[in-house]
Amino acid sequence: MRILHTSDWHLGRSFHRVDMLGHQAAYLDHLLSVVAEEQVDLVVVAGDVYDRALPPVDAVRLASETFARLASSPARVVVSSGNHDSAHRLGFADDLIDAAGVHIRTRASRVGEPVLLEDRHGPVAVHALPYLDPDLVREPWGLTDRGHAAALGEAMRRVRADLSGRPSGTRSVVLAHAFVSGTTPVQVSDSERDISVGGVSRVPTSLFEGIDYTALGHLHGRHTLTETIRYSGSPLAYSFSETDHVKGSWLVDLGPGGLTSATFIPAPVPRPLARISGNLADLLLAPEHEPQEACWLQVTLTDAVRPLRAMDQLRERFPHVLQLGFAPHSGGPQLPVAQPAAGRSDHAIALDFVAEVRGSAATDAEAALLLDACDSCQPDRDLDREVG
Repeated sequence: MRILHTSDWHLGRSFHRVDMLGHQAAYLDHLLSVVAEEQVDLVVVAGDVYDRALPPVDAVRLASETFARLASSPARVVVSSGNHDSAHRLGFADDLIDAAGVHIRTRASRVGEPVLLEDRHGPVAVHALPYLDPDLVREPWGLTDRGHAAALGEAMRRVRADLSGRPSGTRSVVLAHAFVSGTTPVQVSDSERDISVGGVSRVPTSLFEGIDYTALGHLHGRHTLTETIRYSGSPLAYSFSETDHVKGSWLVDLGPGGLTSATFIPAPVPRPLARISGNLADLLLAPEHEPQEACWLQVTLTDAVRPLRAMDQLRERFPHVLQLGFAPHSGGPQLPVAQPAAGRSDHAIALDFVAEVRGSAATDAEAALLLDACDSCQPDRDLDREVG
């Protein structure tokens, strides 16, 4: 059986205010092409179909169109909900949708009920575990411990109970949306929502021992925790912490004895990401930064004094700058920090604030503008001038 493992589509998400829906649609077109070209038998989506519980209408439409196209392909589809999804909304009419060959699993009460498939080597049981909020399943499942390890541990107990009653030779696939870690540390991304409970979010790979393939979602980078336990990562970058990621999906083959191969299929890149830093004047002129002119860009300026209109100047050369930060090198002019407010005018405090934040004193024109602004907030428009 040939499986395509994907996750964390986050349909409806933007990237620093750039609408990503068109790029997400291009990825899903690519996904459908891979299904056809590689003769995929099963597509598994390990959670976070949407970016938020109440997704935009266009994102819902894109998901609906994609699942309809997949239903028209020879592949079966199994989807689980993630921590960004609304289990109720994503799982709406799941029993009806099952008939189309798209199996959406969002209810904790159905954990342990597999989607049963068959190939020339025999049966394959696919257990799709929705994101399991430990606080929500603790009471109905009678858990004594609080945390993700306890919730997933009980889920896998139910999975194994089901598998133990299956015919000999039944192969197993599990989908899970969680922070799973093994002996090798995994890299997290800024775009991943914290799911820790009581300060603990990680669960061990040992929970999935004996499963022929575990398709994980939640982390946005691809990771191979063991030969049979993998994260596909998100298909697109959703933060600059993912600049060096290679995005895509895992193409997995199951033979009669379990996993036989896993190949990573890179996804199309709508626009590369890059991070650069330095003095503004140097960044605007340095020829080595020419490749970054076409990138979505994060810039950190190191000027001792914060330049005026820095973003406007940068965009003259780098039109796709999305994030600007300041990390001045030491050695610049030492300006007095803002003084306590008692007995000082609003205007003087505002001038101190500008000097402290920007690294340089306000110009005469700026000082006059600040004075007018302070005066406009006073019941007596002459009060601030008298105190100053």
